[in-house]
Amino acid sequence: MAVLDVLSHHSPNEEYIGEEMEPSWGEDPVIKAAFEKFKGRLKEIEGIIDERNTNNNLKNRNGAGIMPYKLLKPYSGPGVTGKGVPW
Repeated sequence: MAVLDVLSHHSPNEEYIGEEMEPSWGEDPVIKAAFEKFKGRLKEIEGIIDERNTNNNLKNRNGAGIMPYKLLKPYSGPGVTGKGVPW
């Protein structure tokens, strides 16, 4: 249980990829456009993860104690693995 707890929590000072653009990137329109495209794709991936978490027809999505998958969600919050919900 302790290992599961440690591995399922984010550090409060984590930085997430695609969350904020480096200030110097905003000066180059090509880099800025690529970053925005990347950030949009991360949001799509998060939507796919959320959709799969709610699909009871997927393997291992039925039964007692099934937690939603949030560990690699692009925008999961600090602390617990998810935005106020244990990942």
